Amino acid sequence: MYYKQFHNIDISALGMGGLRFPMERNSPDRIDRKKGQKLVDAAIAGGINYFDTAYTYQGGDSERFLGEALSQYPRESFLFATKFYVTPGADLETIFEEQLSRCQMDYFDFYLLHSVTEKSIAAYTDESKNYIGYLLEQKRLGRIRYLGFSSHAAPDTLERFLEWYDDFDMALIQLNYVDWNVLDAKRQYDILTERGIPIWVMEPLKGGRLSNLNEEGNQLLKAAAPDQSVSSWGFRFLMGLPNVQTVLSGMTTQEQLLDNLAIFDRWNPLSPKEAQTLEQVRMTLMRDLGVPCSDCRYCCASCPAELGIPLLIRGYNEYNISGELWRVAGLATGKGPKHCIECGVCMNHCPQRIDIPKVLKELSSILEKR
Repeated sequence: MYYKQFHNIDISALGMGGLRFPMERNSPDRIDRKKGQKLVDAAIAGGINYFDTAYTYQGGDSERFLGEALSQYPRESFLFATKFYVTPGADLETIFEEQLSRCQMDYFDFYLLHSVTEKSIAAYTDESKNYIGYLLEQKRLGRIRYLGFSSHAAPDTLERFLEWYDDFDMALIQLNYVDWNVLDAKRQYDILTERGIPIWVMEPLKGGRLSNLNEEGNQLLKAAAPDQSVSSWGFRFLMGLPNVQTVLSGMTTQEQLLDNLAIFDRWNPLSPKEAQTLEQVRMTLMRDLGVPCSDCRYCCASCPAELGIPLLIRGYNEYNISGELWRVAGLATGKGPKHCIECGVCMNHCPQRIDIPKVLKELSSILEKR
C-alpha cells in the first residue's frame, strides 16, 4: 500500500467504503458479521487505514458493524469517516450523538455533509439550521478532526455551495474515467483543486460497471496489459490526478479486496500511451453503456410502486449491450417496469440524473415485444 500525506497524516491511497459489505442471507438489513470482519481484518493487514461510512448506509448497520469491527484495533491506528444526510425533520445534534454511540467512538476523524445536490443544497445552507456552526463547534471540542462534504451536484451547484462556505478540509466526489466527461467530473475536480480542497473519490469503477466492459473494451485493455485486471485501469486513471487523496472502494469479497490491494501496492499512473488506449475504451463504452446507473439505490426508498429500479436498469443496459435479458438474475421475478406510475419522484434522488420513468417505459416496451 502506498500513502499520501494529508496535513501531518499518512492516509492509504485506497480506502474502504462502507456501502457494500456482504449481507446475511436471511436478513437483508444486517451485515454478515463473520464475512465483514474478515474483510476489515484483511484490509488493515493490507495497509488500508481509512474507513468510510454514513448514517444511512445499509439501513444504518454499516456504522454499527464498522464500530464493532474496528473496536478490536487501537483507535489511533485507523481513520474513520461518516456522514450526515439532511432530510425533513432530521436533527443533526441528535443524529451526531447517535452516530458516536453506534460507532463506539469518542470522535470522528472525518465528518461530512452527505450528498450535496440540487435538491439538498437549500436544506444544507439554511441559515436557521446552522449546520456548519454546530459542526465547527464539535471540531473545536475535538469530536471532529476534519470537516468535509460529499457531492453529487453539477459543477454550477458545487460552486454555489462553496460560495456559501468554502473552508472545508476535504470533499468526496464521484469520479471515474467515464464520468470525467459524462457527468462533468473534470470541472468538479478543477473547481475543488482551484480552491485547494483535497479530493476523495467515490464510485471509481462506477458501481462495478468498469470492472467488466463490453467485448471491445475488454479486448483493448487486455491486449495493452495482459497481466492487469480491467478494474486496475480505472484506479490507475485516478492515480494520475494529483489532487486525489484517497480512492474509496466498496468491496464485498476477499477477491475484490486482494485485487485492489495489489493495484495500490505502488503508485502506478497511466502512461501517455495507456491514457490514449483508455480513451479509446471510453469511446467504445459510450456507444454501448446505456444508462449510467451505479446501483446506489437512493431511488428505491422513494418509489411509491416499490420497484427495484437498479435491477430494471441493469436489464435495460444489458439489452442495449447484448440484446439479451437472461443474464440479469431476478429480472423475471417481482414487479416489472410496467408498474412504474411515472411520478418522477425517483429522479429527485438519482445522483446520475437518469430519466428513470423514461427508461422504464422503454424497457416495458422492449419486454412487451418479446
